[in-house]
Amino acid sequence: MSPHLQVYRLAFGTVLSGLHRISGVALSAASLLLVGWLVAAARGPQAYAMAIRFFSSVPVKLVLAAALAAFWYHLFAGLRHMAWDAGLGFDKAVTRKSGMTVVALAVLASILTLVLARRLFLAAP
Repeated sequence: MSPHLQVYRLAFGTVLSGLHRISGVALSAASLLLVGWLVAAARGPQAYAMAIRFFSSVPVKLVLAAALAAFWYHLFAGLRHMAWDAGLGFDKAVTRKSGMTVVALAVLASILTLVLARRLFLAAP
C-alpha cells in the first residue's frame, strides 16, 4: 500500500525536475503571446496599438512576469542538466546545492529583469 499523500514528502530534486518540465510547457504556451505580438506588428499600426493595449493590461503583465520567471528558471535548470550530462555534480550534497543555486539565480534574474524593464511593465496603458 502506498503512503498517504499527507505523509509523503517529495524530494527536492523531484520538485525541481517537475518545475523544469512545467516551465518548458509554460514557455511554449507563452510563445503564443510572442507570435500574437509579432503578427500585430506585421499587420500595421492599428493592430499593433490594439496589441499594446492588450499587453498593457494587468492580467497579461502578470502572465508575462510568470513567463519571464519560467524562462530564467528553465535556462538555469538547463545549464544544470548540461553539467550533469558532462558527468559533473552527482553527489547528493552538490545536487542539493546546485538546485538551490538554480532557484536563487532564477529569482534574482527575474527580479533584476523586471527592475530593468520597469518602464515596460509599469507603464500605464
